[in-house]
Amino acid sequence: MVQSAFLEDSRSKDEIRDKLDTLEIQLFRMQENMKNIARDADIVGIDQTDHEEWVIIYEHKDAKTCQIMLHNCSKPYRGKWHSAIQAAYKGHQNLHIADIKGEENKGYGSVLMKHLKEEARKDNVPFITGDIVKRDFDHVKRLKHFYSKHYFDVTIDHEAQCGEIVWHDG
Repeated sequence: MVQSAFLEDSRSKDEIRDKLDTLEIQLFRMQENMKNIARDADIVGIDQTDHEEWVIIYEHKDAKTCQIMLHNCSKPYRGKWHSAIQAAYKGHQNLHIADIKGEENKGYGSVLMKHLKEEARKDNVPFITGDIVKRDFDHVKRLKHFYSKHYFDVTIDHEAQCGEIVWHDG
């Protein structure tokens, strides 16, 4: 079965070599980037997007806020993240998303959401919430799709141009 998978691989040797070269560069940058990121933040993990891009996940966290950031390993770390999710603790039961920033359609938001849920579980916080506000309505369909994909209940009032999201771990 495994042998037939190799026989069916239609990639040329050059394509495979290019893929390996790209992976080698990402791994080298990952090592260097981790050293630099660790000086400024707590590294949470290493992950891969749906587009097979390796990323480093790191955070700044205190009793009131949690910011989870992501840096891809295709570029050197220069003190700036590629994508971030900012949230605030609202009591002991709720982590409220303030904003998600960064590049779109790269899978970064999904990686960040996975790690935000892990933080909520680690802190025994059963709910993640957020607001959809007027400035979001130019991309509200994309937001609804994103949050629904991550098992949030999404309520949108198109007339008032507002909404809310709720995720419950349970």
